[in-house]
Order: sequence, then structure tokens, then C-alpha cells
Amino acid sequence: MTAETPGTAGTPQSTEDAPRQAGRGTGQRFGAPFRAAALAVFPLGLLAAAMWIGRLVRPGGDDWCFLPVLRDDGVAGMIGKFYLHDNGRIANALMVAAYGAYGVAGHQWYAAVSGLLILAAVWALVVAALHRTGRTAPRGVPLLVASMIVAVFLFATPNTYKTFYWPASSVSHTLAPVLAAAAVIPLLRTRTRRGHVFALCVCVVAGLFIGTLSEGTSITAGVLLCAALLLSFRSSPGPERTRTRRWCGVALAALVVGMIVLYTSPGSRSRRTRFGTDATSLADPQSLSTALRMFGDILGTVLTTWTYVGALAVGILLGVLLRDADARTDGPLLSRPLIPAVAGVVALLLAGYLCTLVTLPAFGNSMMTYGTRTWNDYLFVYVLLLTGVGALLGRALRGAPRSAAALTAAAALLCAVTCVGFAVPLIGLERDMADRAAHWDRQDRLLREQVRQGAEVLPYVPASVGHMRDPFGNHGRTLWPGTCVADYYHLKRITQATG
Repeated sequence: MTAETPGTAGTPQSTEDAPRQAGRGTGQRFGAPFRAAALAVFPLGLLAAAMWIGRLVRPGGDDWCFLPVLRDDGVAGMIGKFYLHDNGRIANALMVAAYGAYGVAGHQWYAAVSGLLILAAVWALVVAALHRTGRTAPRGVPLLVASMIVAVFLFATPNTYKTFYWPASSVSHTLAPVLAAAAVIPLLRTRTRRGHVFALCVCVVAGLFIGTLSEGTSITAGVLLCAALLLSFRSSPGPERTRTRRWCGVALAALVVGMIVLYTSPGSRSRRTRFGTDATSLADPQSLSTALRMFGDILGTVLTTWTYVGALAVGILLGVLLRDADARTDGPLLSRPLIPAVAGVVALLLAGYLCTLVTLPAFGNSMMTYGTRTWNDYLFVYVLLLTGVGALLGRALRGAPRSAAALTAAAALLCAVTCVGFAVPLIGLERDMADRAAHWDRQDRLLREQVRQGAEVLPYVPASVGHMRDPFGNHGRTLWPGTCVADYYHLKRITQATG
């Protein structure tokens, strides 16, 4: 839920606009609609294939415990489970109920539905941002940018299964940051008093929802809102600055209220007790230093993952192909883009460190393996920031036609190569998911048949994918969630078995 503080209308055209006008023809020549649409085939085809693979998802991990509650107690029981016992995340419970109510089918359709929702939200965000800054792009370019952003966000992660396919993780750490960012769209689009009131209503609902959905996304959104408020002091006084400040203030207040509701819930207190964080302060020097070291390891992994360059490449394409529809919207921040860019980097680092500090007690040494899904709370901002920096770079270099042509060709090639780089591990993941789905379906039929015959204790053969926890997994050392599996099949208990 961030907002870029706009300048005021009527700002005189700067000397920087000369190369923009000079490069406009270059952008139009290399940004023909059919070429942009052709390049968009790569990320869109990748996303379509990934959504189709989603049919192979089967319940696992926390899903085993959610499904019996939804079956027996409905949505109210799910909310009670989360708020009173698990973690206090009321909005999370609602989203789990939205797909869990359909059982296995809900898990199978989740990737397609959430993937389309994420793509639509990011596409609308790109268009709204261009509209707000008074720029346009050739037809097909906003969709190309949005699809590349989504592809990088979903597939550059160390664990695509938990990021995209596992619904219980996705609603908390993948959908959450996208929904938070989408809340900015009404503010970016509005130019009327009534539209601003609507934008304020949206940010109130979004703030309360995100605050009770994901602690990590709430922290990230809060840091970015504070950064936007600070940046507003660099913009010219006027009604636009006032509206932006008001929106950020209201959004931040709603977010804080939601976080208070979550933090004071019985479920949140129970969770802190389970992980022993009640007795340890997050401000303890050892906690602070451990989190800093862990965040350094996370940054090392992220910054050495080459596929994130796809976001930078598509940003360069966008910068080269941009056209100035209304340059009067330029203000002090847009005429000095280095200021918001540096502020974005600082905000990202602070948000990432705070998220690591908060989640480290729950994951400990497994933060680099089992806990990678929590990185998405701030990595979505990282992908957006890379795209924005790429756009600034492309815009700065497009004044020279030869440089713009070479830059466009290189960026387009890099986008295509990145998508191919994503496709290779995705094929391997599909094979693993297909094997687990076949095993899960066979075992499901067998267990149900034996339950109908009166069995109360049955053997269970573990099968995992994407570092998911399954009963008796990890060479028999993982017992959880065996009790939930027994409840799901109406058994007294399950016993460990091998293939």
C-alpha cells in the first residue's frame, strides 16, 4: 500500500524533456504493438503453463488441519480456529475458507484463480502508475511489463511451490503484498473529490484486511507508507500533496488497527507462547544481531539469483518505449527520480530486516529453507523496484537512437532468456507434483475404502513436494500433522508405513 507522491500540475518543462522528445520516435519505432505483444507471449505462456500445472496440487502441511475444521464447523469454525488458537489472522482464515470450502478441488484451482488475480492487479497497477505520471506506452507494453513482474515474483523465488502452489502459504505471503499494492490503484487513478473519498474507503478496508492477514506484509506496507509520507515533503505544496498525505495517513492508521487486532488476539498470544517469544524481546541485542546476519544471508541469495534481472530488463524496455502524454505532471520528485529510488532501496532494506526479525523466532535455522516463503512479503517490492530502476535507466539512455535500439534488443532478449530460465525448473517441479498427486490419489482412495469397512487405525505413506511437511516425513522424524490427517479421514490415528 504505497503511493508515489506526485508533484503539482503546471510545473514548467525541464531541460530533461528535450531528450525525451528526441527519443519519442525511437520508442514508437521499436515499440510497435505487435512486437510488444509477441514478446509478452514468453511470460504469458509461462504463467499459463504454471497455472495449468496447478491441477496437480493436493493438500499437505497445514491443509490437513484446515480441511476437517471447514468440513465440520464451516467458516465460523475456521475464523475461531485462527483467532482463538492459531495466530489471530482473521483475514487469513477468510481466504483459507474461500478455497478450502471446495476441498481438493479448491487446491487444484487455486493456482489458476490466484495467478489471474495477481496478473490483473499488477497490470492495473502498471497502467495506473503510467496514467498518474502522465506517460503512455504502446499497446501491449503494460501487459508485457505486468506479466514479467508476476513471472519474476513467482518463479525467481527459491521455492515456487510454496510461493505459488501451496494455498496456505500463498494467501499470507504471495497474495498479501499484491493486494496491498493494488490498494494504491484508486489513489493513482482519481482526479476528483469523489474519487479521493473512494480511494480513502479502499485504503481503510485494505489496511484492516492486510493487518489481520500477514504480519510481514503489514510491516512492509507500514515502512513504505512512512517513506511516502517523508517523500511528500520533497514535493510541491498543493491539493495533490495534501490528498496523498491524507491517504497515506489513513492507510497507515487502518493498518495499525488491524495489526493491533491481530497482536492482541488469543491466537497470537498462543503462537508467541508456542515459539517462546513472550519471554524474549525482539529488541534484545542478540535477537537484533542474529536477524541482521540472517537477513544478510537472504540478501546474498536474492542478489545472486540472476533471474531477477528479468524485472530490470522489462523496466528498461518500458523506459525506452514510454511516451509523454502530459509532461506537466512532472514534479520535484519525478524530475529528480534518484531521490525516490534511493528512498525505495532504504525502505526495502528496512522492511526486509524487520520482517526477518519478526519471523526468525518461528523458523530459526530453517529460515533459508522452510521459511523462504516469508521473503515474498518484501520481495514483491524488490521486483517492483527493479522494474522502476530499469525504466529510469531506459528513459535516460533512449535519447541516442543507436543506444536505444541496442538497449531495446538486449532487454527483449534478456526477458525471453529469463522466461526460459524459469521454465526449466518448472518442468522438474511439474514431474514431482505429478508423482505426488498420483501417490496422494491412490492412498486417498485406499484410506477411504478401508474407513468405509470400519477401520480406525491405518498406515500412512508420506509423500512431499517443495519441502512440504507430511506425516512421518523427514525419515520419520516429522510427526505433525498426523493427528489432522486422522481427523480428515475419520480415523483414531495413523501409523507410519513405507511405500
